[in-house]
Amino acid sequence: MPGERILVVDDEPQIRRALRSGLAARGYQVLLAATGEEALDLAASRPVDLVILDLGLPDMEGVEVCRQLREWSSVPVIVLSVRAGDRDKVAALDSGADDYLTKPFSMAELLARIRAGVRRARAAPRAEPVFTTGALTVDMARHIVTVEGNEVKLTRLEYGVLRYLALNAGRVITHRVLLREVWGPEYEEETQYLRVHVGRIRRKIEPDPARPRYVITEPGVGYRLRVCE
Repeated sequence: MPGERILVVDDEPQIRRALRSGLAARGYQVLLAATGEEALDLAASRPVDLVILDLGLPDMEGVEVCRQLREWSSVPVIVLSVRAGDRDKVAALDSGADDYLTKPFSMAELLARIRAGVRRARAAPRAEPVFTTGALTVDMARHIVTVEGNEVKLTRLEYGVLRYLALNAGRVITHRVLLREVWGPEYEEETQYLRVHVGRIRRKIEPDPARPRYVITEPGVGYRLRVCE
């Protein structure tokens, strides 16, 4: 019997029931979620081996669920949707989905794709949802930042800046890229926003904000999150 844990994310109760029944009969453990937020919470708190994801959820698009999941996890994602257009398939795959199957679907085909996804995942190292450098820890699954074990309260934008730097630790990230990724493309020239928020982040996480240990300025270019030995 397989024994892998699969998270099914779909807002239709009949689909959830059908998948739970079909997968459990083959020996899979099944978790169910009806919304994107519920799915992300479950994936963070109870590690899963594969996600089956619908695109049309009541609180957010499945593409957004996949994008957020990819911030900290490499778990295989199979999109299961009534949307059969190329644009939807490309958007889902670009957001990090591994496979795409349209409804109505064959259970035999879905099972084959599940087996293939699990095999690929076993052959690749798992992504680590927690980044640590020195005394600083960024838990990307739970959106928690700690320094020396003490939680640091960051605003949404401050966390967004620090998270993006952590995802690219050791690399210089330009002002334009940070502004685009955290604020949006219309803010790419608003470097003063970035300076203010980086200053606030440093006051919260640095032992000496005047001589930062973690968030390093690359003059005229951008910022780098230092990877401490």
